[in-house]
Amino acid sequence: MNIILFEPGEIGLPLARSDPRAAHIVGILRRKAGGLFDAGIVDGPLGKGTVVEVGPDLLRFRFERGSDPPPADPIHILAALPRPQTARKILTEAAALGVASLRFFGSEKGEPGYRASTLWTGEWRRHLVDGASQAFDTRLPEVLHHTGLGRAVAALPGGCTRIALDNYEAPRRLTPAGAALPLALAFGSERGWSAAERSLLRESGFELRHLGSRVLRTETAVVAAVAIAKAQG
Repeated sequence: MNIILFEPGEIGLPLARSDPRAAHIVGILRRKAGGLFDAGIVDGPLGKGTVVEVGPDLLRFRFERGSDPPPADPIHILAALPRPQTARKILTEAAALGVASLRFFGSEKGEPGYRASTLWTGEWRRHLVDGASQAFDTRLPEVLHHTGLGRAVAALPGGCTRIALDNYEAPRRLTPAGAALPLALAFGSERGWSAAERSLLRESGFELRHLGSRVLRTETAVVAAVAIAKAQG
């Protein structure tokens, strides 16, 4: 953790010593009473925490608000709902990279059972917080779920450059020059896009692009594509 993040309702309350954040403050940062640590409120200001007391069961701290975090990059990821272990990685890395939203959708070649994973009953938010704390930021991407690609596309904000990653029919590589912000990046299932989904994408103004000849895992493709978009400076 490069910054310790707290939900708004946690400010002023003690942390259990079993909380990973308390363990990090005491065991990794080696802070004692009076010690300072970088802290922030989720989707709120950055600031400084001060350890007030380290007890056997509780850690008490004080939070001093500082500056607001920079805005998220206007990058919106549309991803066919992946297997849970892949989704966890996407959530963490997308939050670390500072995208504005993650929009998961049911795809024609995807596995419908993935949406029943316990990941989506509450665990998912922890992975966003892990990514933001790694990046020394407090902002979390908005996470949305759609029943299909059409609904995900219809819900996009206006004015976005629209790119769909495709290993099979994309005519050319994704480059920073072709990824102008604001940007929507679409990723199909691990089995790829269906013919109907490709038609829908093209009709909706998406250009097909690829990341080279190598076949990448979905989470790797997300990181690579967002990095290319952010490289435009």
